[in-house]
Amino acid sequence: MSVSRLNAMKNRLLQRRDEIARVLADNSESGAPVELDQTRVGRLSRIDALQNQEMAKETERRRNAEIGRIGAALQRMEEGEYGYCVTCGDEIAIKRLELDPSVAVCIGCASPKH
Repeated sequence: MSVSRLNAMKNRLLQRRDEIARVLADNSESGAPVELDQTRVGRLSRIDALQNQEMAKETERRRNAEIGRIGAALQRMEEGEYGYCVTCGDEIAIKRLELDPSVAVCIGCASPKH
């Protein structure tokens, strides 16, 4: 992979990591405990609030997982291993990396074995 393409991928990863970090910081209150005072909030409203809270937690979990994948990709760049499958060692197709620069495995290893 050319140095310019590697730098472009690194910049995309850094920008995405920063974007996710900003969103996580902005949404930090979405995991706050749900008010259970029945005199102030109806039962269905509490159920909706609990459901929204669980969806927010799952979204946060996914964002944190993406930050982890980005960090791992940046580490592979530092080690000179970026662009190679962590499972089989083959080169990952550039189109696959352009689609998701944090991807760690080639299409063959990502496909379910039959």
